[in-house]
Amino acid sequence: MFPVERMRRYRLNEDIRSMFKETYINKDKLIMPVFIDENERGKKEIKSMPGIYRYSIEEYENYVKYLDEIGVKNIILFGIPKNKDSTGSSSYDKNGIVQRSIRIARDNTKMNVIADLCLCEYTDTGHCGVIENNYVNNDKTLEIYGKEAISYADSGVDIIAPSGMMDGQVKAIRKSLDDNNYINTIIMAYSSKFASNLYGPFRDAADSTPQFGDRRSYQMDYSNGREALREMDLDIEEGADIIMVKPALFYLDLIHEAKKYYNLPVATYMVSGEYTMIKNSVLSGLLNENVIDEALTSVFRAGADLAINYFTEDYIKNHK
Repeated sequence: MFPVERMRRYRLNEDIRSMFKETYINKDKLIMPVFIDENERGKKEIKSMPGIYRYSIEEYENYVKYLDEIGVKNIILFGIPKNKDSTGSSSYDKNGIVQRSIRIARDNTKMNVIADLCLCEYTDTGHCGVIENNYVNNDKTLEIYGKEAISYADSGVDIIAPSGMMDGQVKAIRKSLDDNNYINTIIMAYSSKFASNLYGPFRDAADSTPQFGDRRSYQMDYSNGREALREMDLDIEEGADIIMVKPALFYLDLIHEAKKYYNLPVATYMVSGEYTMIKNSVLSGLLNENVIDEALTSVFRAGADLAINYFTEDYIKNHK
C-alpha cells in the first residue's frame, strides 16, 4: 500500500518499462491474408481496405516471394474463381485458384500455407453452402467441403481453415483427410465465427456478398458467449487442432475464455472492418500508427496464440 508500494517505479523510463513488459507480439504468430483473383490482371487495391490488394496469379507469385523475403512466416489464402455455380464446384478443382496458389507458395517460399475452406467465393448465391428452398443444406455442403479439403491437401497445404460454420464440418474434413492419408494436415477451425457487421470490406475483397438473405442461420449471434464455447467444444471433439474466435477486437472476452478453458492453440481473426477502422483513422491523422501495435497486443494479451490480420506485412516490415 502507498507510500511503500509505488507502481510508477515500474514505469520510470523506457528501459525499466521494457523489463516489466508482460505481452509481446511474436512475429512468427502473425498470419497475412492474401486474395488471389482468377479474373484479375496485375494487382488491384481493394477500395474499402486501403493498402490491401487482389492479385492475379502471376502477381501473387511475386508477392509471396516478397513476403517471404521480409520475414512473413504465415499466409492464409482466399481465392476468387472465374466460374461460380450453385454448388461451388470450382472450390475443389485441382487446378483451381487456391490450389494453384498453394503450389506456388510451396515451391517458392518457406512460409506456412493456410487455405480458407468455404464456398461463399465459389457459389453463385454467395452463401457458404448449397442452397435448397432458400436455406443452406448442411449435410450436402459437408460433402463438398470434404472434396475441397482433399484438393487442398493434394496441393500441399499445411493448414486447412474451415470457415463456413456448418455443423459437423470439422469431423467431415478430418475424416476425408485421414481416409486419404493426410493425417498430418492441421485443421484450424473457425469455431466461433459471429454474424458480425464488420465483414463488409472482406465481401468486397472476396466477391462473396450473399445474393439474398444473410448468414445468420449458420454464423453465430454476437450476443451469445456460452454458445460460442459449445461450438469450440464440438470442434475439439471432432478433431480440430486449432480453434478460432472471429472477429477479434469486439470479442476479446471470448478469446480469454477460450484460452482459459481449452488446452489447444487459440487463433483469432482481426477482420476487414476492424482493419479498415484502424487504417482509416491512421491515414486521416486521427490516430497515430502506434494504435496498430496496441490493437495487436490486445489480442495476445487476451490469450490468442495466433492472429490473422491485415497489418502483418507492414508490421513485420517495420519491426526488423
